[in-house]
Amino acid sequence: MSTELPPQVQNQIAQLQQLQQQAQALLGQKSQIEMMIRETESAVKEMEASEEGAVIYKSVGEVLFKADRAKLIEEFKEKKEVLDLRLKTLGKQEERIQKRFTQLQDQLKVSLGQKVPEAA
Repeated sequence: MSTELPPQVQNQIAQLQQLQQQAQALLGQKSQIEMMIRETESAVKEMEASEEGAVIYKSVGEVLFKADRAKLIEEFKEKKEVLDLRLKTLGKQEERIQKRFTQLQDQLKVSLGQKVPEAA
């Protein structure tokens, strides 16, 4: 008796592995975006807590430039909005991947002759 899996099952397993890799990459991206959001929020908080005439510098590459406090606060707030939007998009992608992963798991169970619980 041969233990080789049918091509359809092999394909489903390969798709599951690919989705798992995509999910891991997505988690890494989400983690990085979350860290950037925390850093941005912290920078805004510190700038807002500083005195109106405080000297603030902005890093551009390896060079620091004197920056206008109000403009820099606004720039960082806009950056946070963009990061929040990116995080929301990644969350939606994560949901789609998870849904597809569950569907493939169910299809694989059917292909292997296992009973799949019906959705309520």
